[in-house]
Amino acid sequence: MIDTEKYIEVSIRLNPFSEEMAEVLMAELSDLPYDSFITEEPFLKCYIPREQYRPSDLKVVLSGYDCVAGFNAVMVEGQNWNRNWELSFQPIVVDGIVTVKAPFNTDVPRTRYNIWIDPQMAFGTGYHHTTYMMMQRLLALPVRGSYVCDMGCGTAILAILAAKMGARKVFAVDIDAVAARSAWGNCRWNKVGTRVETACGDASLMQMSTYDVILANIHRNIILEDLPTYARSLKRHGTLLVSGFYDADVPAITAAAQALGLTLSGSSSREGWSCLEFVPSFRA
Repeated sequence: MIDTEKYIEVSIRLNPFSEEMAEVLMAELSDLPYDSFITEEPFLKCYIPREQYRPSDLKVVLSGYDCVAGFNAVMVEGQNWNRNWELSFQPIVVDGIVTVKAPFNTDVPRTRYNIWIDPQMAFGTGYHHTTYMMMQRLLALPVRGSYVCDMGCGTAILAILAAKMGARKVFAVDIDAVAARSAWGNCRWNKVGTRVETACGDASLMQMSTYDVILANIHRNIILEDLPTYARSLKRHGTLLVSGFYDADVPAITAAAQALGLTLSGSSSREGWSCLEFVPSFRA
């Protein structure tokens, strides 16, 4: 980032504020393209080069979120906001079995599965409850020898964990090019690059194959839109794990899944966020 470049700082007030919703908005706004973000409760601060700022585009995205209580835009000098955010990253330990850490994290206990990531501005660093619950439920599945798809992979934490658990092949997809590049690099850094294929695109890419396990940690609207694709791409004895939405969204997602021949086989809830596990109805 060029220090002398003029940027627009957009401060979005969230009510209620949550780190999880801030990450959802980061993923959406990176397409506009906002390239740096800082969370300062109750604000998510977003940065975009002055010549690329379009208030009308921003309003369209924010109108879809009830938690957005307004925003304010001012001009600022460029800084290396990403670097500041990356250095604030703290390691995550899931049930004493998985550790997610950055290269600058020290004195972190080793667990059975150790995942190194470069914590760039890509959705999915493990901080928010949805990623944590997805890892918990993935650990309980018979992943060894299976074919896995991680849809909306972000930094590829779930794809890397599946590979370390013995998955035969993992297909990791994200619609955001920054996330897809981050996923590619993280997989190779964790020495699972030969078993994890990364791609930039949407759910249509997963129709090239079928999978024993499908992981989708995105958010409500995308999951509802892509559920038919997930159902078609799931093997007869497969498992679908979805998260990235609130507890209040569970009835709508469960009903949509049931209409596609999927049955709820398990669920988790953490601080108002949900993770659901589905299997084909004949298995229930």
